[in-house]
Amino acid sequence: MVKNNEYNSDSIKILEGLEAVRKRPGMYIGSTDGRGLHHLVYEIVDNAVDEALGGFGDEINVTIHENNAITVQDFGRGMPVGMHESGKPTPEVILTVLHAGGKFGQGGYATSGGLHGVGSSVVNALSESLQVTIVREGHKWEEDFVDGGKPVGTLRDLGKTKEHTGTILTFKPDANIFSTTVYKYETLAERLRESAFLMSGVKFTLTDERVDPIRHEAYHYDKGLEAFVGFLNEDKGTIGSIMTFEGQQEGIIVDVAAQYNDGYSETLLSFVNNVRTQDGGTHEAGFRSAWTKAFNEYARRTNLLKDKDKNLEGSDVREGLSAVISLRVPEQYLQFEGQTKDKLGTPEARGIVDAIVNETLSRFLMENGDFGQNLIRKALRAREAREAARKARDESRTGRSKNAKERLLSGKLSPAQSKNAAKNELFLVEGDSAGGSAKQGRDRKFQAILPLRGKVLNTEKAKLADILKNEEISTLIYAIGGGVGADFKVADAAFDKIIIMTDADDDGAHIQTLLLTFFYKYMRPLIEEGKIYIALPPLYRVKFGSKKHDDQFAWTNDELETITSQTTGRYELTRFKGLGEMNASLLWETTMDPESRTLIRVKIDDGVLAEKRVTTLMGDKVEPRRNWIEANVSFTLDEAGSILDTVDGDSNSSAVFEKTRQKQKNMQSKTTATKAIPKQSDTQPKITTWQNDATSSDTNESTNLNLF
Repeated sequence: MVKNNEYNSDSIKILEGLEAVRKRPGMYIGSTDGRGLHHLVYEIVDNAVDEALGGFGDEINVTIHENNAITVQDFGRGMPVGMHESGKPTPEVILTVLHAGGKFGQGGYATSGGLHGVGSSVVNALSESLQVTIVREGHKWEEDFVDGGKPVGTLRDLGKTKEHTGTILTFKPDANIFSTTVYKYETLAERLRESAFLMSGVKFTLTDERVDPIRHEAYHYDKGLEAFVGFLNEDKGTIGSIMTFEGQQEGIIVDVAAQYNDGYSETLLSFVNNVRTQDGGTHEAGFRSAWTKAFNEYARRTNLLKDKDKNLEGSDVREGLSAVISLRVPEQYLQFEGQTKDKLGTPEARGIVDAIVNETLSRFLMENGDFGQNLIRKALRAREAREAARKARDESRTGRSKNAKERLLSGKLSPAQSKNAAKNELFLVEGDSAGGSAKQGRDRKFQAILPLRGKVLNTEKAKLADILKNEEISTLIYAIGGGVGADFKVADAAFDKIIIMTDADDDGAHIQTLLLTFFYKYMRPLIEEGKIYIALPPLYRVKFGSKKHDDQFAWTNDELETITSQTTGRYELTRFKGLGEMNASLLWETTMDPESRTLIRVKIDDGVLAEKRVTTLMGDKVEPRRNWIEANVSFTLDEAGSILDTVDGDSNSSAVFEKTRQKQKNMQSKTTATKAIPKQSDTQPKITTWQNDATSSDTNESTNLNLF
């Protein structure tokens, strides 16, 4: 390796202005994938929210234009338009200078959620074009920027106007920076809906001009956090009424709403100055501590916990709890861990939230004795289930359980030869037939095969104790390792990739959904860390000659149409109705070989939406599921298609299938099945409610699916 020993003053580079943002965008917005793309919108919306929090403006409008440019309009005071002391127009300073804004002194905002005051300038830096329009003091002003924040001319006075004051900012993200520049309607809708819940009396709208007819929704809630919790529990069986707590200490305002449901998971959402803190922080720590403490003190006061009994753990008392925490934190106390505000670091917040929640919850439990005692009994049942789950995890590591583990896995799991968990893969394969081909075709060094023989349990409807008695689920738990439920440790899992490999039909989709539900409910860290995948076997093989390298494969009906329309010669068309129809070498070549396969990584972009979809589609209540299906799905008699099929144009239409039927005449028998085709392009191609996000992870594993 050749070393360059030149290290002098010429080696030191200063990144001027917004150049630093373009050079290292991840430092400012977290990533340059879909998550970072949507973060740009959040930053501008957060600025508008800051105006509304200050009492200026009661409406914020967001528009997705046909070219995926974004417009955010507020009706606040409008950016100042005078000359800044730097000699530039103030809007230009705000939009081109890092750490310039009204959030650093005490005169602009009492509380703010902006990105350390750099949000709008970062958006400008990462956009190919940006235009700001300001209505202030009876005049309309405008300025344009291109190529990452370069001003085009200067601030222009467009003349007098009677329009309401405010700021309109339109930007188009730079395709050279982001791996995708296509916005997801549902992702933005969820963010605006959350903001509307948090800001009673402020109206948020979202318009999508990319579809015909134009899609438009408005979000406006008068009951705030109470309405938010009602939304979270909408399709669940609720227990008791919604509890609300509020208080203030040292200028920090705390609002909490919570309600129990008959489910087994906890949903806790936290916000600081209207910004979601996805990774929690000191305020969540204070809430959890207070909630556990108040319930244990009440349980002992009412003798439901005896002196000899251990205290209930936090997961016991929060089972089935849906809660929202909202803090207003003054600028002088505001500390986030990391630039993207995902985790609150303010030390004072923990003690303040703990004190307010503990006092108000303790009083509530004493004033509602019967309800409080029912919740304690519920927590005791949760503890029993937790201890059973922990026992199952411990047994998977002890010699005492080796016989049970070997009995469950014997004849089922074909293990990998390597013990390197960082490289090993586990294929969950539908049926013994496909499992046999997979076992023969795999690379034994690092690929393990587990055929799924029985029916996979719907774990959304079952208690953990019953889940652990199910043989298929128990086999899965033992094979993966790491435990189950609250005690699951992703670091202890035996595989780096868990790959679901099923037939491309409705039964296969059903199995995928049941498995994803289990992973979501009881091994969620596997999804959160990107370790759950769906294999994508081809639907068709088009054979043009006798040589194997002449074969072409199609994963969607569109791809098949493209291949067959480009040839005038003879060809042989094979439709794979199941994995079992592929021999071992073909399955390896198309679906299992890391050099040539395509895997779909499952991820969760929006936890609230994922939880609601799991509850709606997999829960006990029939009516919400029927309503969702009627609103989102139309049924046609057609071939079951690929998960990558789209609904634009004729890509999922009978016309395509009819053409392939004519071309396949006399080649093979055909099977007609009922297929669910969503009505809208932003819903999913099967009732399994997934959504495509063509974001690259690497060459052959290039597609992500948002879970529900």
